[in-house]
Amino acid sequence: MNLKIAAIRSGTDPVGKLPTGAFHRWLDTPLNCPKCDVTYNLVVDWDQAADRWFPESSRPLITLLRKAVFMGHSTDHRVTHFETEGVIVKSFVVETKAALPDQTL
Repeated sequence: MNLKIAAIRSGTDPVGKLPTGAFHRWLDTPLNCPKCDVTYNLVVDWDQAADRWFPESSRPLITLLRKAVFMGHSTDHRVTHFETEGVIVKSFVVETKAALPDQTL
């Protein structure tokens, strides 16, 4: 089974599906944006996180997520949920309703 890790911005709910599994584990070390105070928490399937090879197999995926968080600074961290399973990082953006123009009579 491929390792899948999600990074979810602190204070927000996941937008996409979390990694498959009955139980999820929130990793102790969050990802921080080096330019501001935004923090992303990492979540992974409990069984995969309990694997003895998890630190070695998760290192490249966490590096990709760290780069995605850093690149998200340029868009004011609109992306609240990143997910990676290999060499591609998926990003999920919360859709906001367009503001209606003020109408005065």
